[in-house]
Amino acid sequence: MFTVDGSYLEGGGQILRLAVAASAISGTPVTVTRIRENRSNPGLAPQHVSAVRAVARVCDAECQGLSHRSREITFSPNRLRWADITIDPGTAGSIPLILQAWLPVALHTGGSITVMGGTEVAWSPTIDYLDRVFALPLRHAGASIDVEVLGRGYYPRGGGRVRVRVEPGRLAPITIPEAEPICGIVSCSSGLPEHVVERQAAAARGVLKKDLDLPCAVTLDHREGGAGVGSSVTAWSGAKGAIALGKRGLPAEAVGRMAARILVEECQSPGTVDIHLADQLLIYLACYGGEYSTHTLSMHAKTACWLLSEFGYPVRCREGEETVEFSA
Repeated sequence: MFTVDGSYLEGGGQILRLAVAASAISGTPVTVTRIRENRSNPGLAPQHVSAVRAVARVCDAECQGLSHRSREITFSPNRLRWADITIDPGTAGSIPLILQAWLPVALHTGGSITVMGGTEVAWSPTIDYLDRVFALPLRHAGASIDVEVLGRGYYPRGGGRVRVRVEPGRLAPITIPEAEPICGIVSCSSGLPEHVVERQAAAARGVLKKDLDLPCAVTLDHREGGAGVGSSVTAWSGAKGAIALGKRGLPAEAVGRMAARILVEECQSPGTVDIHLADQLLIYLACYGGEYSTHTLSMHAKTACWLLSEFGYPVRCREGEETVEFSA
């Protein structure tokens, strides 16, 4: 048993999710203290509780202090096992962030999970980013990851529903496949007129064609009804992606252009992955080895490197003049 300071460095939910995942994989009990202490709403939110529960179900972990607003938990894992589970935080909490805690553990055993909540919410990757960008290097390394979006959910009502199934198997080292000369766009909405997804996609495609001179494969996902009302655009090229969320008063064209411009900036920057993917892949790099690079060392990546080293998974991080290289 050892203790992790949940307020250190980035000091957010990332430390908690990564700590319980590493604990389950290594079989090392952990206590996480001062959880999100420096946030305006410190302690565990429902999505954090749900992320821990998802991991606990895969390893029959004993959890102490796992409740709303708790600032300290103890997570004691047992043996990993295949499990088919359902997780519902009862809010618009981020489905992708819950999956980020569950997936590295489930890949060791195989299993499936159905998660309710928000598929595209603030301060989180979208479910399309998780499927099209985040999962790309993992599938390249041999992972079998099937993502099915059964319903889309947006803040504040949530209502999204996603089912993910993975097969067990040891992955090859994490490397980044060479990007094909094409961009992808997923333009989504729920409870809005169909022209919203069309306008978002057209605006994004226009920017990407002009600035990157690449063809775009466009997917429009317009859904009637549902609990939540909202829209999003996810754009990517290879292992670099970008997202933008719609909001009241923001034209659909602005949403599309925002995602596209972020992607253009990433694609024109050095490195093989975008700045956000760099920290999200670190636990897989620690488990399976490999290498990749990005253009800037984020606080999330710095935090993940520190925490993984605490569990005995040293990840090398080398800052050069133009890139940050990660390897293990």
